[in-house]
Amino acid sequence: MSETGDTGYQVLARKYRPLTFADLVGQEAMVRTLKNAFAADRIAQAFIMTGIRGTGKTTTARIIAKGMNCTGPDGQGGPTTEPCGQCQNCIAIASGRHVDVLEMDAASNTGIDDIRSQVLDSVAYAPSSARYKVYIIDEVHMLSKSAFNALLKTLEEPPAHVKFVFATTEIRKVPVTVLSRCQRFDLRRIEPEDMLAMLRRIADAEGGQITDDALALLVRASEGSARDAQSLLDQALSQGVGETTAETVRAMLGLADRGRVLDLFDMVLKGDAAGALTELSGQYADGADPLAILRDLAEVCHWVSVTKITPEAADDPTVPPDERDRGRIMADTLGMPILARMWQMLLKALEEVSLAPNSMMAAEMAIIRLTHVADLPTPGDLVKRLRDAPPPQPPTAPGGGPTGHAPGPANHAPPSPSASGGRPSGGGPVAMLQVSPEEALSRFMTFDHVIELIRANRDVTLLIEVETTLKLARYSPGRIEFEPSADAAPDLAQRLGQRLQGWTGNRWAVTVVSDGGAPTLAEARDTEVQRLKDQAMTHPMVQAVLQAFPDAKIAQIRTPDEIEAEAAVEALPEVEDEWDPFEED
Repeated sequence: MSETGDTGYQVLARKYRPLTFADLVGQEAMVRTLKNAFAADRIAQAFIMTGIRGTGKTTTARIIAKGMNCTGPDGQGGPTTEPCGQCQNCIAIASGRHVDVLEMDAASNTGIDDIRSQVLDSVAYAPSSARYKVYIIDEVHMLSKSAFNALLKTLEEPPAHVKFVFATTEIRKVPVTVLSRCQRFDLRRIEPEDMLAMLRRIADAEGGQITDDALALLVRASEGSARDAQSLLDQALSQGVGETTAETVRAMLGLADRGRVLDLFDMVLKGDAAGALTELSGQYADGADPLAILRDLAEVCHWVSVTKITPEAADDPTVPPDERDRGRIMADTLGMPILARMWQMLLKALEEVSLAPNSMMAAEMAIIRLTHVADLPTPGDLVKRLRDAPPPQPPTAPGGGPTGHAPGPANHAPPSPSASGGRPSGGGPVAMLQVSPEEALSRFMTFDHVIELIRANRDVTLLIEVETTLKLARYSPGRIEFEPSADAAPDLAQRLGQRLQGWTGNRWAVTVVSDGGAPTLAEARDTEVQRLKDQAMTHPMVQAVLQAFPDAKIAQIRTPDEIEAEAAVEALPEVEDEWDPFEED
């Protein structure tokens, strides 16, 4: 399985790089398709390999190049999915020195000049010794737009002796015009079972002694990447003389013991803050990174949640049997709302720990928060408890009767701006005179319409003055009589009349009287809010909440009409901008 042409020590990721399709791990679907294409002599003119790092994209490209150019040991063979590895073409391609197999790194050669000099200028010439001239472009998504455009025509109609093989980790960044001209293969993450077998095979071939638990940790840390797994195995085998254990790998990766993570998970859910902090400190003293500990907690939370929904998820080959049993017990006993809440808090904690100047302090604060909310009911349970709780009895006076009474209707309802009382005594300055009755009656029937007019014209100063210092005494369309409050501006009547005339085009009579004014709009609103609060205080659920949380206060009240109005506004469809034929581009 090892590459040829190299001397001295080789890292395992290079030494055990697959040389044939049979050596590829976990890519059976792609191998089957390629074998059928080669057998039917229907080899595509361009391939594109996509997948996460370390799954074999570039390696597969080289195997395809070898298979198309292999001549066999006798020099008479044709294209094959089982290159011999002995002919001159196979040896030269494996060592990376074949003149007709050109590899280009698009990450460092992104421009149109690079494509022109390395591909387009030589594509018309026949191969010197191989059957096909193969262009392998790694990280092809890094090419610029102009480079892709320059490549399109050749990619669509390449000479018969030219093949293209592209590799990328970002398939979405490749233009669809390029994708449509390529045969696409999505390389999958390596399954844990396949990865374990591969690492065990390599470890045995190297004569390394490593436990199955240690290999399981390496597989979990590799996240499906064969190259990462082989690199970690190389590092683990070089840790020292003798058998490499799980403890050695945990120390190497900065991980916490999985069993101890489950212990910490249990302590958090039981609300044992002191025990959880002690366990966190112990894992930190043993070399575990605080961020890695919280990440492991999040992984356990996710694993238990998924196991609760799909019990077969517990059968993870990278998890020891005793830990699987503990995971199943947790999934059976813990509720999904509790797991979901812990997941959200762990995500927030991971962000805080990664940004904090002292990661251990941030991790300890996160553990304290998690243990504090562990025994709190979920929002659904809290509502159910409050709904089922009996309403509290009012305190009794010494005589046996209640000390107070339930709030009744408010003494003062909000004033109706359109209501008119008797004509007030006394007089005041008249700012403006008679207004057109037809215009006033059709648009400003009530004082509320005047308020909306001020608000629509965004005169914030005047709006605040009218709402807080104007006590309306009498209103009719075109005429306003009001009693000013103690802090009203002396020229309020004059300015209000001038503004209304400017906005409506009609003259308004605004008169100041000495008495008879109703409460200001602000006072009326406060009275109404207090009435609603008094009414809400009589509700059994509100009383139960205040009894459970004595320091709680009613911060805001929204009436059903307000909620319905907000929902109606949110439900309005968006209106597209109309096309204006006279609008300039």
